[in-house]
Amino acid sequence: MATVEEIDILDSGMGSSDMRSPEIKSILPEEEDEEDESLSERLLGLTEMFPEEVRNFGYNVITGLTSHIKTLYNFSCSATWVLFSSSAILFAPILIEIERAQMEEMQRSQQKQVLLGPNTSVSHMGGPGMAIGHPLQR
Repeated sequence: MATVEEIDILDSGMGSSDMRSPEIKSILPEEEDEEDESLSERLLGLTEMFPEEVRNFGYNVITGLTSHIKTLYNFSCSATWVLFSSSAILFAPILIEIERAQMEEMQRSQQKQVLLGPNTSVSHMGGPGMAIGHPLQR
């Protein structure tokens, strides 16, 4: 049981504030037990304030934009595939042939070096006192 002093404190307002008074209830926000809405639910609720024509136009714009983006993405994937596969088919044989020619040239120079000695690459160009070219062209 409450003592007389506790009852006096509660009645005088010196104790805890009385949250049930009408003045305080009008100031404080009402407590709602509703669940929080997601963003999509809120946006769907906002569409009700627009006329039907505006909602249909917005829907058509969004779906059209989405389909165009998907089409553009599919086209870019196909174009990239065609471009890179075609370039591989066209340029790979050329690169292989260039590499083969370089390997043959390197093998020939190694054979010359083995047969004629290590100084043959310098001797066929001529020394500083020797004329380059055919002797009859002078």
